[in-house]
Amino acid sequence: MTLSFPSRVRLQGVRLLDPLHNRDQVTDVWLQEGCIRAVGPGIPEDVPVWDGSGWVLGPGLVDLYAYSGEPGHESRETLASLAAAALAGGFTQVGILPTTTPVLDSAEQLGRYTRQAGDPHWLPWAALTIGAKGEQPSEWAELLQTGAIGLTEDQPLRSLVLLRRAFEYLRMWNKPLMLWPWDPNLAGSGSLYEGVWALRLGLKGIPPSAETSALARILEVIRSEPTTTPVHFMRISQTRSLRLIQQAQQQGLPVTASTTWMHLLLDEQAVLEQDYNPNLHLLPPLPTASDRQALIDGIRSGSLVIATDHRPYTYEEKTVPFADAPVGAIGLELALPLLWHNLVDSGSLTALQLWSALSLDPARCLDRELLPLEPGSAADWVLFDPNPTWIVSASTLKSGSLATPWLGKPIQGRVLHTQVGKAEPTR
Repeated sequence: MTLSFPSRVRLQGVRLLDPLHNRDQVTDVWLQEGCIRAVGPGIPEDVPVWDGSGWVLGPGLVDLYAYSGEPGHESRETLASLAAAALAGGFTQVGILPTTTPVLDSAEQLGRYTRQAGDPHWLPWAALTIGAKGEQPSEWAELLQTGAIGLTEDQPLRSLVLLRRAFEYLRMWNKPLMLWPWDPNLAGSGSLYEGVWALRLGLKGIPPSAETSALARILEVIRSEPTTTPVHFMRISQTRSLRLIQQAQQQGLPVTASTTWMHLLLDEQAVLEQDYNPNLHLLPPLPTASDRQALIDGIRSGSLVIATDHRPYTYEEKTVPFADAPVGAIGLELALPLLWHNLVDSGSLTALQLWSALSLDPARCLDRELLPLEPGSAADWVLFDPNPTWIVSASTLKSGSLATPWLGKPIQGRVLHTQVGKAEPTR
């Protein structure tokens, strides 16, 4: 459902969430031509009034990393369907991971993500290495000059020598380096973390050290280098990893971290409850119940932010046994309503904590400015209704992919409108 706004409207009694100013207030908002003209008193009486009771107005959401099917896998997702999915989910800035086909390791490939009218702001990550193979450095200067939001090795890092070289080079750019702490040799072909549930489900286990040892190694390199390069750790899934990151942050190291939205909602028991649904095959795998709670606590404390890690696949690719399914699932359209219903309505997070972890905090990880929700601002904004229930289906999703464990199920909450501001939110 998308509302069609008149050129002038007064939303009466809407809940305004502004994490930039720690504001959570029921008020009236005057919108004109997609921009906020006034908040609270001072709205002319001739402005048409809509009842906004129960609706939430907040800044546009920022996704740190998502996969695009285009180029190379348009049967999974096109750039047009990715844009539609992002806007349907309230995301106005979307980080694109470089492991497309071909890989985003050249200025020519980055040029594909020039924003078209009506699109969200695309934030393409450039591959740290040629072909994302972890071997030869890509043309870092050219990529950053062309508009890459930063560099990433979104596959497990192979060379700490290359990492040191990147730190030395990136000092002058103040662009983030995004890394996935994961040791594929330790992980092997496992599908769940080692423990009771892996044994009970008959699935090969992954030792927790596959994540924590890789993270510890990278943090040691950061400590040994006089670097100011911002480093972001993606796909954090364990309590021990969170503690290592919090320790590094307390020591003043320039590190931030994120977990995915599904790791906040589900733990490993969901694999049994959903009868080995292949859309629950993730990497890193679903956390233990205690680790999931620690990740929620990390969001609450501000140590972690939320990413969708949106991964579109075709029906045929995912209709295989659990352990054989490609890892990942879609998330852009589903993250906000499911997180709100399961974490805000339950009291695990406040509305401001969730919205900040989906907007302000990811923007800060990228050194992006989040424009304030105030009169005269060209800010991105989202209107969200936490109450309606709808069925996740091919007819209700905008994504080209149906790879989600919620397919065919009712969920609560829907984005009513996503407004992409006229200004490019850069520093």
